[in-house]
Amino acid sequence: MLNWALTFLVLALVAGFFGFGGVAAISANFAQILFIVFIVLFIASGLFGFLRGRKPPIS
Repeated sequence: MLNWALTFLVLALVAGFFGFGGVAAISANFAQILFIVFIVLFIASGLFGFLRGRKPPIS
C-alpha cells in the first residue's frame, strides 16, 4: 500500500511539473489518503503485536 501512495505522489509531482493541475490534484489526494491508511494500519499492527505479547516457543 505504501508503494501505491508513493506511485501517486510521483504521478502528482510529474503532472504538476507539466501543468496538468487536475491530474496532479487527484493523484495527490489519492497519495495522501493511501499514506494515512498505511500509517493507521501500521500503528494498529504494532499495537496488536504489543498487546498480544510474545509467547514462549513450544519445545
